Amino acid sequence: MSDPVLELEAISKTYNKGRENEVRVLDGATLALERGEMVALVAPSGAGKSTLLHIAGLLDTADSGTVRIGGEDMTGLGDRRRTMVRRGDVGFIYQFHHLLPEFSALENIVLPQLAAGTAKAEAEARARELLERVGIAPRAGHRPAALSGGEQQRVAFCRALANRPRLLLADEPTGNLDPGTSDQVFAALMDLVRETGLAAVIATHNLELAARMDRVVHLERGALVAETGEAEG
Repeated sequence: MSDPVLELEAISKTYNKGRENEVRVLDGATLALERGEMVALVAPSGAGKSTLLHIAGLLDTADSGTVRIGGEDMTGLGDRRRTMVRRGDVGFIYQFHHLLPEFSALENIVLPQLAAGTAKAEAEARARELLERVGIAPRAGHRPAALSGGEQQRVAFCRALANRPRLLLADEPTGNLDPGTSDQVFAALMDLVRETGLAAVIATHNLELAARMDRVVHLERGALVAETGEAEG
């Protein structure tokens, strides 16, 4: 059996340590994620969802605990290696698309591939393929300002998957969209994830969307608890 794509083991994180307003946002959070598995991460605002995703994606470090991606322990890695892992193995999607306004939809998907060393022709072909998959290929030449909110977020999905990551981390990816558009865009995201077979952790407040994923885990008092009530860690 292959190693899980993502393993979080006893992750703890405290802000303002040693001060009167010390806040422990994560307290022994544990999660294992297999290839092709979609997990919904549910918690109230401010409970630590974003912190957990940032630690899983190597954008932040835990005070204690272990992060493994593809079986490799990320603890103690230097900045260069962490950057390489983020660039090649992890895709990020946020509530707000963060597209570069001066570049077209196609160019926004091509740029991270060029940064990873992909040839331009191959990067453009990959970008067009992804845009086709999410149904907005005719909008490839448009800049973000000329796209609807749903179209912008679909471009952000394509950008996150451009380098063929093993792990996708999404933080309220449809939270800025109206319900109808949210449902359509989320369906496009699920189709992409299923087709590519990567592992995904998707933070959402939308319990209906969460129920469509393989598992639901709740972040409660800094720990992850499965939907059934069984503690993940």
